[in-house]
Amino acid sequence: MADEREARRVRAMFLSDVHLGMKPMRAAQLIEFLRTHDAETIYLIGDIVDGWRLAKNWYWPSEYNVILQLLLDKATAGARMIYLPGNHDEFLREYLGTYFGEIELVDRTVHVTATGKTYLVIHGDQFDVVVMNAKWLAHVGDWAYNFALRVNIAINWVRRRLGLQYWSLSAWAKQKVKNAVSVIGRFEEALVYEAKQSGVDGVICGHIHFADMHDRTGIHYINTGDWVESCTAIVENFDGSFELIKWTEMVTGEVRRLRPKKAATSQ
Repeated sequence: MADEREARRVRAMFLSDVHLGMKPMRAAQLIEFLRTHDAETIYLIGDIVDGWRLAKNWYWPSEYNVILQLLLDKATAGARMIYLPGNHDEFLREYLGTYFGEIELVDRTVHVTATGKTYLVIHGDQFDVVVMNAKWLAHVGDWAYNFALRVNIAINWVRRRLGLQYWSLSAWAKQKVKNAVSVIGRFEEALVYEAKQSGVDGVICGHIHFADMHDRTGIHYINTGDWVESCTAIVENFDGSFELIKWTEMVTGEVRRLRPKKAATSQ
């Protein structure tokens, strides 16, 4: 159903943490999203390719080629595309300041909205103390995250059998476990401080796989989330407003709305 809709056009699109190379990443959902959304400017805010995972075990199904081709087609059609490498695709940082075809590679940039507001755009791992000072521990965390995803698969196999919706162990931990909440808070504080030092109105980042938008600290903080579990993206509309898109929830809602009433009520 999503593929049958006319593509929605927005002023800017922000994606991060796709993790091509990580088996649980939601390739089909991302393909649907890209086919139904176009933008004048597209920011790929790091960890699009998971170099850590590919170096350990090469995994590249045909769906990945579809994703890359969709992005390249958008760039060829005239969309400005800016790639800001993260820690999982840090090998691309050797090419900062250059172009890969139509794609510009930079470490950070400033996005100017339709209303003239300025936003620092950066992946965010530069402000992650663990990533910067104890990379081995970051790899341990990566292993733990992948383990949690494997546990999710088992849990959600049971939940599907019971007719229940998808549930994420890692997402639950980020919201409920005290230390995880504290880490997220410190990460946000560091990015907000950098935005203030840069003299901008807001910051748009990724890295922690936790989509959010707020201005609790006097700076508009925006995190794009990820395409491993949450399937989230940020778009700027032509009036300058930002929108957090939760693609899986959006598509599920459409399916429910389009379902015939008899099928929904006949038990």
